[in-house]
Amino acid sequence: MNGAQTLVFTLAAQGVEICFANPGTSEMHFLAALDNPRMRSVLCLFEGVATGAADGWYRMRDKPASTLLHLGPGLANGLANIHNAKRAGSGMVNIVGQHSQAHLKYDPPLTSDIEGLARPLSHWVRTVDSAGTIAWDTAAAVAQANRHPGRIATLILPGDSSWQEVGEASHVPPPVRPTPKAPASARVEAVAGLLRSGESVMLVLGNKSTRGRALVLAGRIAAGTGCRLGTQFFTARIERGAGRTPLERIPYAVAQATEFLKPIRHIVTVETREPVAFFSYPDKPSLLKAEGTQVHALIEADEDSALGFEMLIEALGLRDTAPLVQASAETLPPSGALNPVSIAHALAAAIPEDCIVIDESLTTGRETMGYTIGAKPHDLINNMGGSIGYATPVATGAALACPERRVFCMVGDGSAMYTIQSLWTQAREGLGITTIIFANNQYAILKAEYANMGAGTPGPQAMTMIDIDRPTIDWVAMAKSMGVPALSVTTAEDLYGAMSRSVRESGPQLIEVKLC
Repeated sequence: MNGAQTLVFTLAAQGVEICFANPGTSEMHFLAALDNPRMRSVLCLFEGVATGAADGWYRMRDKPASTLLHLGPGLANGLANIHNAKRAGSGMVNIVGQHSQAHLKYDPPLTSDIEGLARPLSHWVRTVDSAGTIAWDTAAAVAQANRHPGRIATLILPGDSSWQEVGEASHVPPPVRPTPKAPASARVEAVAGLLRSGESVMLVLGNKSTRGRALVLAGRIAAGTGCRLGTQFFTARIERGAGRTPLERIPYAVAQATEFLKPIRHIVTVETREPVAFFSYPDKPSLLKAEGTQVHALIEADEDSALGFEMLIEALGLRDTAPLVQASAETLPPSGALNPVSIAHALAAAIPEDCIVIDESLTTGRETMGYTIGAKPHDLINNMGGSIGYATPVATGAALACPERRVFCMVGDGSAMYTIQSLWTQAREGLGITTIIFANNQYAILKAEYANMGAGTPGPQAMTMIDIDRPTIDWVAMAKSMGVPALSVTTAEDLYGAMSRSVRESGPQLIEVKLC
């Protein structure tokens, strides 16, 4: 067994089931080792698709995927979606090729400081010393990725370590999955006192507290105390819809967010931090809370929110309280012109049960979350890091993680162009993804931000940097060229019909929503 085979053997033994790969020459032995029945390998045509897909896999499986990236430039191509994954608390094991030690001294063209590139966006970085250490290095990388919240582990694999023989991998360390810590009882008691005080309290939930047992327990606390439950505007994953505990979304715009939070006297954070503006704007605050509002940490990012809520329920005597749940709100299919409201109605009516909704729709989709709160139960995934081009790769990983569930991926045309290569992988793997592209031929979000920044009215030259027409992108032709059936819609009823029909298909579909 050579070093590359040992690495794949160890990844599988540690519970890593899939590798999203964009390989190069230095990774050929690792590529050969992926011919292993315990490891699924998925080819991605751009490294940013590979790292984004690994993020989507983790968000739905709570288990890290691996990526295979080619030297420093390959890692650099994947960094934007590694940034998004890091901000979302997604675990990931990046395997990055490197020249052999003997070859590095000649400074070949692809030589770069791979560790230097990896460190700012990785929690853990290690270069393999020799084939003999690969099993332990790999196990350490997976253990890091498995921590709570998930972490980015980057293992750099020199070519000679990959092809050297090491014998049988019989001494692989056992898998390690650290248990999240319990929150301090003093914090729990302090928050219990706030909830008994009669003052307005909002619990702001993040990471794993927005789903599963933790969300049910949060609903019990809200029902028993009257406190409000909120989330940041962007959240890694929320279980929402009819029959689930509803969460209020703090608005994106600073003025709306400050108005929303104005009545709150106490913000209690759960696996997240206090709400802040996404950007700094002239004459606008960075912190969104009202003057005099206090912020209290109930459960830190590395702590167990379900256990913390159980402790709080016990302190409040709410063990037998039924949780707050969202009523079903049947939405009739819309008709007429396409606009943010009719698009939201179409989505609310078309969402199938257990759908996974990936949202990077920016301006067009701002209305959708309010209108879909009472739709059929579904999961919502947002872009935590703000780096554009996350939606179609994350949808790819989510669909592979949950092949029995349909994925709706909503994305603006400007964002979609960053990682449109995802469609090719979706077609090759036969993934059940409906990609909905809102085509307004412009970076509409930047027009809004231009005004928010107080930069005045954009002139002709500035407008050329915001509009993406001339030439107009033919999304239907592009999708079909990559093996994805596609159509274009211009009315709300056609959008609803296209989404509803796509649910009955087994493979990917693309819907272009023409907005101008």
